[in-house]
Amino acid sequence: MARRRVDPADGTTALSAWRADPAGTPRRTVATAVRYSLEELAERLPGNSVEVRVPPFGVTQCVAGPRHSRGTPPNVVETDAGTWLGLVTGTASWAEAVSSGAVVASGTRTDLADALPLFGR
Repeated sequence: MARRRVDPADGTTALSAWRADPAGTPRRTVATAVRYSLEELAERLPGNSVEVRVPPFGVTQCVAGPRHSRGTPPNVVETDAGTWLGLVTGTASWAEAVSSGAVVASGTRTDLADALPLFGR
């Protein structure tokens, strides 16, 4: 079970605010939405074989499989906050984000298409 640092009510409120006005959402609210969604991803896909990074707001490990313990992990997904929130809310497609370079996914376990969106449209 993933360790929660963001209250789910606060995370849901932050996601709603971002959905209503992605360009005008305050940075602190974006940070809360990203951190909450990363915690939710780790809850739904428990494990340590993939590291998902959304700098500068957060990082999580998820997906069952071999655990890495030193250096750069072999399976990394990295993207910006706007792209990540689009993916978790269903306003962006995994395939399009990867093909455009908005998401950098390296490693054999990094295809998160079946796990996203986390929150319905």
